[in-house]
Amino acid sequence: MSGGLTEAYKECRRLTRHHGKTYYFSTLFFPKSVRLNVFALYGFIRYPDELVDNPEPGRDPAESLRDFRRQTEAALDGEPPALAVLRAFADTARKFNIPRELPLAYLDAMAMDLTCDRYNTFADLQKYMYGSAGVVSMMICHIIGATSEEALGPASDLGTALQLTNFWRDIGEDWSQRGRIYVPLEDLKRFDISVSGLASGITDDRWWSLMKFEIARARRYYAKADKGFPLIPKKCRLPVRLARVLYARILDKIEENHYDVFNKRAATTHWEKIKTLVTISLGLQ
Repeated sequence: MSGGLTEAYKECRRLTRHHGKTYYFSTLFFPKSVRLNVFALYGFIRYPDELVDNPEPGRDPAESLRDFRRQTEAALDGEPPALAVLRAFADTARKFNIPRELPLAYLDAMAMDLTCDRYNTFADLQKYMYGSAGVVSMMICHIIGATSEEALGPASDLGTALQLTNFWRDIGEDWSQRGRIYVPLEDLKRFDISVSGLASGITDDRWWSLMKFEIARARRYYAKADKGFPLIPKKCRLPVRLARVLYARILDKIEENHYDVFNKRAATTHWEKIKTLVTISLGLQ
């Protein structure tokens, strides 16, 4: 591996460690043969996410994203990229034959965040989550060698479950910082909650009912995803199971916080992560 490529992978690892605490902890247990490549994938998905959520002062985020897409397509076509995250990701994509439509679908989802700040139905939200989460899980499948149709379906379900968990944890932050609502508007209406009611951050009985409904929905996707676990190569099962359990535990934390996602951030502690690691490791032996 050239010096430039080595530094590119190091930058992706730094981004993963800084931004994706649970993801980073879980990916540390992938075998060395793929660990750097999983970091490269995170670097690729994080970079455009930052362009959208934290745009450069004076720069149109839509133009920044279009420029990143042009660079991504060129890198996938074999042109040496200037950006470190693209050097590492393009190398990973070539090594594991990641279909180009998967990273491009992810960029399509990032573009949606610039034009759509709420979703009328869950079906509408699913279209977004395919690009923002489903294809990410499928790219990991290519990296770890689980590319059968039987494996890709549950992987996409796991991506959806993780994304929903993030959505429900970050409801307050997404609204206050970005004006976004990922809770389908049909669900707000079902539980008699207005957008202004959500914005007020009141956690009354109606809010509890809504959150119970959404948490149950996420857990159903975790259950669907579990059916694909036996199709994961044995050497890669620990980090996948670890990520699945730790993210699902965030839902437990939301419940423990009495569904207050406006003033309390649901998160697992480092000690809880260690205990979960030991429990899962013993269970896989």
